[in-house]
Amino acid sequence: MKWNPKFLIVSIGNPLPKYESLHSAGHFALNGLAKALPHPPFRETTIGGQQYLISQGPKYTLVQSPTLMNVSGGFVSRVWKQMLKQHDAESLSLVIVHDELERDLGVVKLVPWERSPRGHNGMKSIKNSVSQKSYPVSPLARIAVGIGRPRERDPDSVSRYVLAQISGAQQRVLEEEAPFEIIKRLSELEDEWRTAVED
Repeated sequence: MKWNPKFLIVSIGNPLPKYESLHSAGHFALNGLAKALPHPPFRETTIGGQQYLISQGPKYTLVQSPTLMNVSGGFVSRVWKQMLKQHDAESLSLVIVHDELERDLGVVKLVPWERSPRGHNGMKSIKNSVSQKSYPVSPLARIAVGIGRPRERDPDSVSRYVLAQISGAQQRVLEEEAPFEIIKRLSELEDEWRTAVED
């Protein structure tokens, strides 16, 4: 049987348009990804009484988490389990797109699922709800989108930086440049997956 990989790509952050900050970089990048692929426009749908945005294509299903960043886990777990009802686990991958303080604005990196969240509360929440051990045949991965960081490293300065209103220039980088890098990282992930399947 021909291998036909599918990807559930979920961005996490604080909900747009209410919270237009760097902390929602994943959402901005996912908006741009839908255009770069190109994909149908996002539409509203519901799971467990919770509304969220989805853009469905033949290979990629793009979903914006509607929750606050720090409590992303429950929603991600629900939408992942819903996808598993529609597709064979061996052909389905979960990818989380999130902001990353340690990288410059717009720099995109494929991150192993098992790597430490490094204080990222959104990923902590998700990893408490979705375990690789529970889905051994499904590749779980993270794509980190750089947002830079302030010179001061104290928690209050970092919090102000990530939650401040995003500038137009920053938003353009996340929506118009980062998505093409995300496509490259998804291709890398698929190549690694294909190698594992063929071996």
